[in-house]
Amino acid sequence: MDARTLARIARVRALQLTLAQADEARVRDKAAAEAALGQRIAALADAVAPAPARASGVALGAEAHFRARLQVSAQAAAQRIATADRLAIQAAAATRAARQDQAAVDKLLERARADALRREMRALEDLPATAGGNGARNRHGPC
Repeated sequence: MDARTLARIARVRALQLTLAQADEARVRDKAAAEAALGQRIAALADAVAPAPARASGVALGAEAHFRARLQVSAQAAAQRIATADRLAIQAAAATRAARQDQAAVDKLLERARADALRREMRALEDLPATAGGNGARNRHGPC
């Protein structure tokens, strides 16, 4: 591969890595938000728990209805948390894969640079001994 192709591949892989990292951060934030929502729903359900001081029939019926709705919300939140956690694992795997791809491209670039350096060194070794190339010798006076 030539240098331009490797440079283009490196830019694409760097962009893919950046996008994968951004996606992973977004998914982690969503998972944290879903967990916080689940905790708020649980706190609400605890706050609506029946208490002996409030023994009126209407209040107990309303609280039971509200608790049932909170239970449905808590189940939905638990499903969303599980989905968000699964997506976070997938995003982390995608980021790892992108890092591995980036490392492979970096190794290819290093290898190409080393090969170019070796070629330049061989070219310098193959040059004639005279600097000017005109056959003139560097003569010094008697020292």
